[in-house]
Amino acid sequence: MSVKVFVKYDLRATDFGPAPERIYEACLEQCEWADQHGFTGVRLHEHHRSPDGYLPAPVVMAAAIAGRTRQLTLRCSVIVLPLHDPIELAEQLAVLDLASRGRLEVVVAAGYVPQEFAMFGKDVADRVTLLERNVAALRQAWSGEEFEFEGRPVMVRPLPHRGRTIPILIGGSSPRAARHAARIGDGFEPVPRKFLADYVAECERLGKPLGWHPGPGHELRLLHVAKDPDRAWGQMKRHAQHENDSYLAWTTPAGTAVGFQAVRDADELRARGLYRVVTPEQCLRIVRGLGPDAEVQLHPLMGGMDPDLGWESLYLFRSEVMPALEAEGLIQL
Repeated sequence: MSVKVFVKYDLRATDFGPAPERIYEACLEQCEWADQHGFTGVRLHEHHRSPDGYLPAPVVMAAAIAGRTRQLTLRCSVIVLPLHDPIELAEQLAVLDLASRGRLEVVVAAGYVPQEFAMFGKDVADRVTLLERNVAALRQAWSGEEFEFEGRPVMVRPLPHRGRTIPILIGGSSPRAARHAARIGDGFEPVPRKFLADYVAECERLGKPLGWHPGPGHELRLLHVAKDPDRAWGQMKRHAQHENDSYLAWTTPAGTAVGFQAVRDADELRARGLYRVVTPEQCLRIVRGLGPDAEVQLHPLMGGMDPDLGWESLYLFRSEVMPALEAEGLIQL
């Protein structure tokens, strides 16, 4: 096994940071660079109706990244599946999988923000029913067979790369989500990882083999590498607090257990340990402690921060952390 290194993006653009055009340009450039320097993949998130422009179209963005890369895994994680027409989405994902030669990974979730559901004319109370219906529709669409979906005649073409059925992983932040993943998913991506135990237990109860699930990984909101962590934090802390407070406004009413916290200021947020700005040596210790099958996620445009800060972290991780991991047999470059 080898440590996997992902970059992740939600492409927020705040009114106190760079313009959206610069954020999107930097994302594409960073993904192209990561593809050329041994990174494993890119992870793209989805939300809607967010004043900071949180990425609402991860499939479109994944297609743009596919055109700039050759090897990066393209993980749409997560797609808020109840908000989508599953037949249209099945077509889009099949095209993306073909264009990227099978590099697509799909993680779907039920969602939890009532305003998003209202925007698409749906009731958040129906989210689990809609999730189950749409997962089944995606699989049937990629079977290549004609079928009816809610009275509509359906046949999806083209099919995904080499006719495969794209694995559908379930994301979630509760024991209930873990049980759903065991029942209807091809794997589970829990946030936080403590819910993986619920998934394993439910698979055992159902007599099903475990599907895909992440290896050991840090639970950090931010792992950022800098020569001078205090200076870098001073430049990015407003963005970190913006990210934390935005998620907190969504997750608190929904009761989701994802670890965002009410804090007096950004320095308290850092002190609580979920936002880590570290030297290359400190980063190496963190990654080394995760073991050989770990997954590391870097967030180089966190909260709409200046892309120059993200580039610094990426360069340092590649030049000072990855070679040491390779020498220890923890990564293959």
